[in-house]
Amino acid sequence: MNIHIMTLFPEMVEAVLGESIVGRARKAGKIELHCHQIRDYTQDKHRRVDDTPYGGGMGMVMQCEPIFNCYNAICDQLGTKPHTIYMSPKGRVFNQNRAKELAELENILILCGHYEGVDQRIIDLIVDEEISIGDYVLTGGEIPAMAVADAVARMCPGVLSDQLCFTDESIYSGLLEYPQYTRPEIWQGMEVPSVLLSGHHKNIEAWRHEKSIEITAERRPDLLKLYNQDK
Repeated sequence: MNIHIMTLFPEMVEAVLGESIVGRARKAGKIELHCHQIRDYTQDKHRRVDDTPYGGGMGMVMQCEPIFNCYNAICDQLGTKPHTIYMSPKGRVFNQNRAKELAELENILILCGHYEGVDQRIIDLIVDEEISIGDYVLTGGEIPAMAVADAVARMCPGVLSDQLCFTDESIYSGLLEYPQYTRPEIWQGMEVPSVLLSGHHKNIEAWRHEKSIEITAERRPDLLKLYNQDK
């Protein structure tokens, strides 16, 4: 799996995706993840990559040419056209199923917008899909891109030590995760549920499933409805 991210703030992305599980997977060669500074591909002597929007309005719009030059350089490096994603509030909302689908691809390229976004023509020319991580406004596409890259990377073989590390987690199964506990057995007068201390794996599994359903019904009834439909 090769993940490429086009951004004006590669250091910001590297600070997150160079650490923890994804960072270790990169060092071990389980995935390839590269950040590309869009400013490196502008012809402007001041390294500008944006300009005022046609028709007026607040803010600045990222120009086509630097993005296109960066994109072409990545395509040349890979020897093929990667599946290209633009992080945008206008896109389809990202979920675990899409993460699993993207993890099946060999090459993913994520474009991070900034300011008032990017010129529509570059979206029309190179973007295969637009993805949103929710109905709210962020300063740029870097945080959403990191969320997508992290979720996709976790699905790749060898990134996690055991498949159960992600198949047993919240959302993956279609339900929210059950409560977790660790030592000490009693803390501030609150006890760990006795079933988790029983060593009876079938009862523990049943308890966890019941709690997942309860929590999902309370907090995300929409997920529970989909879960029941798939049964």
